[in-house]
This record gives sequence, structure tokens and C-alpha cells, in this order.
Amino acid sequence: MPEHASTDHAELAAALSAMRLGVGASELHGSLCGYLCGGGDAGPKAFLSALELQGNDAHPDEATQALLAEMYAETRVQLEDPELGFQPLLPDGSHPLAERGDALVEWCRGFLGGLGLGGFGGRRRLSEEGSEILHDLDAIAAAHFSYDDEDDETSLTEVFEFVRISVLLVYAEMRDDPGERLH
Repeated sequence: MPEHASTDHAELAAALSAMRLGVGASELHGSLCGYLCGGGDAGPKAFLSALELQGNDAHPDEATQALLAEMYAETRVQLEDPELGFQPLLPDGSHPLAERGDALVEWCRGFLGGLGLGGFGGRRRLSEEGSEILHDLDAIAAAHFSYDDEDDETSLTEVFEFVRISVLLVYAEMRDDPGERLH
């Protein structure tokens, strides 16, 4: 599943908990990815407000502001990486399978919400394949996985990879000039 990214899931989760935003690290990252895929561009300092997550008593300290800015910049670079280096921010493999599965579900929920906040729908329509991808991500976001045997690790890895590639396809399609699209 996820390779090491410079933004650490546990560190981000602790910072968000201290801010009492009511959102987890995976969901926030998913929201940011959806927001960027949808065309949102609030910048590293304003994306919490753009995602409607800036609570009245949530004032990130300097270290948290730096962490959020790093995650924003890293996410933009990953989404645009020609080597397809994008990785959803999830707990690493040392965490229980159920926790990682739940984080992937939360990530997908965040992605779909962020996509709407980023302006998706009003800008352009996705292809049939893109629409099917969003339907599948919606099904994952609504899922509750159960884990019964060792094959579940492989299944979660496959779902993770599907989500990772799907997000890159949606991002590319939203950036594509519809006048140049081949039919």
C-alpha cells in the first residue's frame, strides 16, 4: 500500500486532533485531493477554509501551518507527477488492516466532498469512464469492509491501487482540454 511520503499520517492526525477540526488525516487528504481535482486552488494557507474546515477555535500553530502547507504542496506535485507517484495519505502497514481499510473509506468520502467544493460539475463533464470511476469511488466511500482472512490484505491493496489510479485519471481528465479530447 502507501509508500513513505514526507507528510506523515500520524503527525497530521495528531495536529488535526489538537486543532479539533473533527476530520481525520486521511479524510483531510482525500478532501484536498478532490478539491484540487475539481479545479480548486485556494493555496496552502487557505485550503482549510475552502474545504469548509476552518472552525472558529481552530488556529493552527506554526508547526501545523507548515505541515499543512507541506501536504498541500506535496499533493499538488504528486497529482501532476508524470511518473504517477501520487499516494493517498493513509496509515502505514504497521496499523491493523481494519484501521487502514476504514481510513481508505474516509479518504474516498473526503475526495468526493472535496471534488464538489473544488467546483466539479460546473466546469466540465467527465467521460463515461470518469463517471464510472466516481460511481465506484462513491461505492467505496459508502462501504463497510469486514476482514476475515489473510486474503483481505491483498484485497485492500487492490482497492487502494484502484483508488490511486482512479484519482490520477480523474485529475488528468479534469485538466484535459475538451476540445482536444479524442472520441
